[in-house]
Amino acid sequence: MNIEQVIASIRNVPDFPKPGIMFKDITTAMKDPEILKFIVDELYEYYKDKGITKVVGVESRGFVLGSILAYKLGAGFVLLRKPGKLPAETFRLSYDLEYGQDALEIHKDAIKDGDIVLLHDDLLATGGSANAAIQLLRNFKMQDLYVSFLIELSFLNGKEKLKGVTDINSFIQF
Repeated sequence: MNIEQVIASIRNVPDFPKPGIMFKDITTAMKDPEILKFIVDELYEYYKDKGITKVVGVESRGFVLGSILAYKLGAGFVLLRKPGKLPAETFRLSYDLEYGQDALEIHKDAIKDGDIVLLHDDLLATGGSANAAIQLLRNFKMQDLYVSFLIELSFLNGKEKLKGVTDINSFIQF
């Protein structure tokens, strides 16, 4: 297994969710057990010595690899969700999208002082939602914050919006 096989397994869906967008569909990669294992093993190798105590997955596709990574790293898993989905008291942050507004929430007791956090999402495009997730995590007194993406659309320069993190890792770049 190699990175080229992973790239070949990702389906391109034109005009989704709106005209002009070429959507990178990871479901075709995730359903293949060998590809899923390869991705998880590679991400684990990258993060295994960082001392990660919490993995935060961004709704919803960040939950897939994020939860597996938390398990393999011996860390807790935290959900970063759309509004109204978490049952206890939350921090909330609204942010602008190209086509409107959205928001993310996290439980106020999700991260402890001194935690070393890995934020994981499936895709980095313009950086809007990732930046919002990072700003939301700033409500906590973390020791370090690492950020991981399965895919980065590097031509959109989303990384430039992400400041003050220990490390940003994109497994695949287009």
